[in-house]
Amino acid sequence: MTISLALTPGEPAGVGPDLLITLAQQKHQQQLIAYADPDMLMQRAHCLNLPLKLVEPNPLFISSTPGELAIIPIRLAETAVPGILNIANGRYILNCLDQAVEACQSNFCQGMVTGPIHKSVINDSGVNFSGHTEYLAMKTNTKTVVMMLATEELRVALVTTHLPLKDVSEAISQELLTSVIQILHHDLTSKFGIDSPRILVSGLNPHAGESGHLGREEIDVIEPVLENLRKSGIRLTGPLPADTLFTPKYLETADAVLAMYHDQGLPVLKYHGFGRAANITLGLPIVRTSVDHGTALDIAGMGVADSGSLVTAINVATQMATH
Repeated sequence: MTISLALTPGEPAGVGPDLLITLAQQKHQQQLIAYADPDMLMQRAHCLNLPLKLVEPNPLFISSTPGELAIIPIRLAETAVPGILNIANGRYILNCLDQAVEACQSNFCQGMVTGPIHKSVINDSGVNFSGHTEYLAMKTNTKTVVMMLATEELRVALVTTHLPLKDVSEAISQELLTSVIQILHHDLTSKFGIDSPRILVSGLNPHAGESGHLGREEIDVIEPVLENLRKSGIRLTGPLPADTLFTPKYLETADAVLAMYHDQGLPVLKYHGFGRAANITLGLPIVRTSVDHGTALDIAGMGVADSGSLVTAINVATQMATH
């Protein structure tokens, strides 16, 4: 089966276009289709001094030719300058995402891979935008999605994503936690081919609440959910103190870790594998992965950006689409 993936470069002033052009210099067994402004890509290829030929997607695609990239053209509002944000192009970023989602929903593409965005540009353009994860959930009418970052050795999923720390405890309800664990278990099985996945679950508080002396969220919310889901056959360990669960003693027997909030789990994963990790949205009716880094405006157009994370995101998307 030939896999076609929709690639959105993200912020046009950032390194997303650089990474896509660099990637196009290699031969690929997947058909990579850029949803982007063709003039912008050609201008950036000139900055990078790299050859680039833009072609129409090929339904009979077998393998790519180095330097060649399929494209669905989407026009910028204004010319993008590497390293300089322009709010006029905020809606262009969303247009790229929208068309990529439609391509996946129609099975024209079997997954989408997104480049890094600068949220302030989109918000300043007049659109309330908190992140790719939340936006794609809205576009696909998905009630609950799960953000997971993964390297080849470690997977870390999150119960809550882009929330201020003061709002996290109130957001973690039994209903939400149950839904997140069910989605994580389902997608590890169906999209990653893991039979009976083993999931480590962190506590919210230091020392997982210290039997209620450092907080009752573990007793009142987390433990009842885990106990109930174990009865349905889901293999769960926890709640565990977050400062010790990321040790070989636990990780060597786990398929994924579930952290309660963004900065509880992701610093460990990014320290472990920054630049070779993929950001994955679980629970969607489509496959979506992304890079693990930001727009890197300071090096855009210089030809020094590392494409390792984008390669990982493409490989993971291919794996998920194949399953």
